[in-house]
Amino acid sequence: MSASLPSFILASASPARRRLLEIAGIYPTICKSDFDESSVQIEDPVELVNTLAINKAKVVKNSYLNHHAVILGCDSVLSFAKKIYGKPESPDVAIARWQSMRGQVGLLYTGHSLIDVANDKTITRCAITKVYFANISDRTIREYVATQEPLNCAGSFALEGKGSFFIDKIEGCHSNVIGLSMPLLAVMLNELGYSVTDFWTQTQISSTN
Repeated sequence: MSASLPSFILASASPARRRLLEIAGIYPTICKSDFDESSVQIEDPVELVNTLAINKAKVVKNSYLNHHAVILGCDSVLSFAKKIYGKPESPDVAIARWQSMRGQVGLLYTGHSLIDVANDKTITRCAITKVYFANISDRTIREYVATQEPLNCAGSFALEGKGSFFIDKIEGCHSNVIGLSMPLLAVMLNELGYSVTDFWTQTQISSTN
């Protein structure tokens, strides 16, 4: 690894985000933020996900103040029928959400905040993807929720998992629906003076929790 190249820190314990990065050749150090998301009450989805992403990255930055590192914080929500949905609180909530969303269209928002610690620079951007939900039966909804996959996902579905059967199509960045827009990340790294290809040369770093 070049001495001038920062370590890449992912301020998230999301397995999906980590997989997206690793498949694309970036092996991040994992440092879960533990930021209290309930402390942020904002109705605008763009402002909400950007604020959460910034705060998650800032919390992790405190552990890397004397490091040459870039820290990525992310947060996703689904906006449907003028309501904002994060992870469902229970199986019953997930079932009710799917019953209202089936056959309809929602917007998946993901806030991305990238902090260059050494240069004290922060960039925050939001990506938006339109999601078309299949018109599935009550039985299918119950059986999908019973897998527990929807309970861990903003909007109660995982595009990279079993939920892929029940999404008719998307408009926009597909990786954004999984939790991290890879094209947007490349743009943000460029804005900080780095190329995403630089990080392909880094060897895998052991994760920390």
